[in-house]
Amino acid sequence: MNRRLFVQAGAAAAFTTFLIAAHADKARTTGQKHYKMVIQVSDNDPAKWNLALNNAKNLQDDVGAANVDIEIVAYGPGIAMLKLESPAAARLAEAMNDKVKVLACENTMRGQKLGKEEMQPGISYVPAGVTEIMKKQSEGWAYLRP
Repeated sequence: MNRRLFVQAGAAAAFTTFLIAAHADKARTTGQKHYKMVIQVSDNDPAKWNLALNNAKNLQDDVGAANVDIEIVAYGPGIAMLKLESPAAARLAEAMNDKVKVLACENTMRGQKLGKEEMQPGISYVPAGVTEIMKKQSEGWAYLRP
């Protein structure tokens, strides 16, 4: 009787292993894995912003836009690229239309005496950019600083 239970337990373990492997393989081939990326931009440099926006677009193209959440967090000098007359305005609007969330640090805005009316439409706000990045990383988000 013990031998029979042992054989049944072994068969159940083998079957479970098979199901797990099959599910993992299906996830790889159907793109079911969901990714999360937070991108920091703290430089007032159009080239850095273009690089960050290119990174976001390339990521969406590679894994599928539906398979990734992307946040770009701007603080410090990087907040300048979120102003209304920013050289990055058109690219920012395109990224937001493609479901990239763009966040401005309210601490930086207060420090630079900027109001929301001076910022690009469609962006979101967080109390502190560095705290947002820290929270996202603690939730398992990948981090990128171009």
